[in-house]
Parts: sequence; structure tokens; C-alpha cells
Amino acid sequence: MSFLDYAPAPESRAIVRLRPSYGLFLDGEFVDGHGTPFPTISPATEEHLAEVATADEHDVDLAVAAARRAYDEVWSKLSGSDRGKYLFRIARLVQERARELAVAESLNNGKPIKESRDLDIPLVAAWFFYYAGWADKLDYAGLGANPKALGVAGQIIPWNFPLLMLAWKIAPALAAGNTVVLKPAETTPLTALLFAEILQQADLPPGVVNIVTGAGATGQALVRHPGVDKIAFTGSTAVGREIARATAGTGKKLTLELGGKAANIVFDDAPIDQAIEGVVNGIFFNQGHVCCAGSRLLVQENVHDDVVERLKHRLSTLRLGDPLDKNTDIGAINSQEQLDRIRELTAAGEQEGATPWSPPCELPANGFWYAPTIFTGVQASSRIAREEIFGPVLSILTFRTPQEAIAKANNTPYGLSAGIWSDKGSRILAVADGLKAGVVWSNTFNRFDPASPFGGYKESGYGREGGKQGLSAYLAPSGGAQ
Repeated sequence: MSFLDYAPAPESRAIVRLRPSYGLFLDGEFVDGHGTPFPTISPATEEHLAEVATADEHDVDLAVAAARRAYDEVWSKLSGSDRGKYLFRIARLVQERARELAVAESLNNGKPIKESRDLDIPLVAAWFFYYAGWADKLDYAGLGANPKALGVAGQIIPWNFPLLMLAWKIAPALAAGNTVVLKPAETTPLTALLFAEILQQADLPPGVVNIVTGAGATGQALVRHPGVDKIAFTGSTAVGREIARATAGTGKKLTLELGGKAANIVFDDAPIDQAIEGVVNGIFFNQGHVCCAGSRLLVQENVHDDVVERLKHRLSTLRLGDPLDKNTDIGAINSQEQLDRIRELTAAGEQEGATPWSPPCELPANGFWYAPTIFTGVQASSRIAREEIFGPVLSILTFRTPQEAIAKANNTPYGLSAGIWSDKGSRILAVADGLKAGVVWSNTFNRFDPASPFGGYKESGYGREGGKQGLSAYLAPSGGAQ
């Protein structure tokens, strides 16, 4: 069988005008950091993109002081309606600069431009629009008597969805009346710094949002700072545990959105072609760099061979390559460190007896790449069935009955998400009721909406982001800021 060849269709980089170097965004201005600057690169080519400042403890002190001053003197005194106007303005500016932001995201992260363009950036705007609408309705939202902002929120975001995770954090915090100190991931700081330019365009009062860049030490300084009232973290379970220990007994409110090992369950009565698309979207979207990725495929035994055959055929049509090419389906792995982690776990999968398969795939000479891979013959005890790989790797297991599917799906220390594929609504509801997962998708996967709360159980963290629940995470039911 032959396939049509696609001519290259690269998105122009001319829309993005990156500065040679970026400082910290403190009190409404870009300033030099006191730490050693670091380079940020394109994971697709290893090309140097910009030099970025590192915030040390002194810089974090300045950021928290600016946020506290802005909270006390300006932001807490504004009406909800006025706060909402700023959020609406930010949302519209994100839309106006959408193409620029999408290109910058794909450059710095490695994800395909069609994902940045069609999903990430539209959702960023949607999050700000949604919470702009909440800003003047806090007293009527059933969030307790006289809900008040917590004060200064420290927020730490990951590298897999840099700008979207920023929106998930900043939008509800500002709508609730808090000010923010945000630390983006070390490997993907650029869109957060472009967002700082948007805040300047929006005339957001200085200090309401501050952005400190750096590595783990910068994040630790923010978590441990006594002037911070709330910590929101999205990232690995190991770091989440450290943050929980560091904040225990301090009175700081904490939201953790951590790892996952989601089961995507396909029953024999499922619409198979639709399910195949959902499985591909569930694990190969964003190179599998998704905390809620459907990295475990549970297939009813009597349709296993058919599903695997169709899945292999579908994977053979995926195109891996330049993230800025509009035809690309699989982009670059975000860093050498993450690529090494993927290789380590897939090697363990082979050693434990599972069988890997990848479509014929030519990997670029430069950058960090891993071909989409499926493993068959996976045991529930295998590392690739239990540990989060965070890459384009799918483990396939079988089941016979709904009860066995539920048991295998729940056989994980995580509890973030799951998917169910079946034509029977009663079966979907019954299985969903038995799953220990914060989000369960029915005949779809990886769908997000700002009105829908997102979060997990067990080692996937606690607290919710999105919806009214995400707003309440930044509010105290009564009284004032801590």
C-alpha cells in the first residue's frame, strides 16, 4: 500500500522576534537576575534560542515583595469587575499574538505546530476568558461566606504545556484576587517571558504577576519563602512529595497535579476505528509528554489482535520531524534528560519480556527524538506498565471482563485519568464508577475545557484546576489573606 507524500509546509519563524537574552520579570519590568544565566535551546535542532536569567533567593525575595506590595496596595482593592477587565484584555492579546506564541512554543518545547496552534494557544485564551467571567461573581458561586483571596501565590509549571499550564495557574489566581510569582520550567521559559510582554501591553499593575526563571533551586526558594500564601505545582510525583514536606505545618495552601499512568480501556463493542484514533491521541499527542496520557491500553482479549493490527497501520501513517512543519504529527522529545529516561524504561520493558514495535521511521540527525512505540505482551508487574515514561510509548495489556479491566486499570499508584471505549452507555457508567481516577473520558481522550475541573488521586496529587473548583483553590471561605 502506498501513501501520499507530503511536501514540507513549514510555519515561518519570522513572526517571532526573540531577544538575545531575557531577564526576570519583576514588578512590571525585565531586570537582571543574580544567578548564572542559562541558555535555552530548540530540542528539535539543539539550536541556541536565547540566554535566560536565573533567579536566586534574593531575586525570589524581590519577586514576593513586589507581589505582596501589589496585593496590598492595588489588586486587593480592585473590584471583581475591574480584575475581570484585565483578564479579558490578556485573553484578547493572547488571541492577537496567537501565531507568534504558537511558533515560540513549538520552537522551545518541540511539539508540532498544529498542536500549539490548534489546541494550546486557543485553550490559553479560553482559560483567561473563562476566569475573567468569574472575577465579579465570587460572592454568588457557592464558595462560602465572603470568600477572600489568599494573598501571594507561588506557582511552578512544567515543560510539557508551558503556556497552557501558565494559564491554568495564573487565570484563576488573578480572578480570585491573588497576586502571583510564577516559575516556568528551565527548558521552556520563552513563552512565559513573551507572556510577560503581554502583561505589559495589557497595562496590568506592576507586581501583580512576576516571573522568575531558573532551575530547581529557584523553585525551592519560592516554595520555602515565608511570604507566599499558596503553592500550586504541576510536575513529577517525586518533586511533589518534596513540596508537600516543605509546606507541611506552614499554613500554606497547596495544590499538586502530579504524574499519571492512565488506562485507556477498549471493549469489544467499541467503535474500533474511533477507538484507534483515541488511543493514538491519548499517547502520541505531544510525544506522550502528557501527565494524563493513556499510556496503558487495556484491550478486551477477543479483539486484541484486530486492535493491534489497526494500531500498527495507523502508526505507520504518522509523520515525525520538524515541529514547525504543519504536516508533523510527532515532534521532538523535550530534552536529552527526558530522552534518556524513555530509553531506560523501554530497555527495561524488553528485558522483562515485552515486545516492542515501531513503524519505519527516520530520526533527524540533530535534536532529541524517539519513534512512536508500542509494546505487546506486557505484564501488569512490568516497569513500563507501572512507571510513568512520559514519552511516545504505549503498553498493551488484555482483559476478559469489565471487573478485570477495572482491577487492572486501578493497579497503579497513580489516579489521574482514564478512558473507556464502548457502545454501551450503561457499561461506560458502571466502569467509570469503579475507576479511581480524577478524570474519566468516554469514547474520547485528552479533551480539556476551562469549565471542567482537572486533577487526580493517590500519587497523582490533590486539588483541582479548572472550573469553579480551580477558583476555590485560591480562596479562603471567610476572613482575609493569611
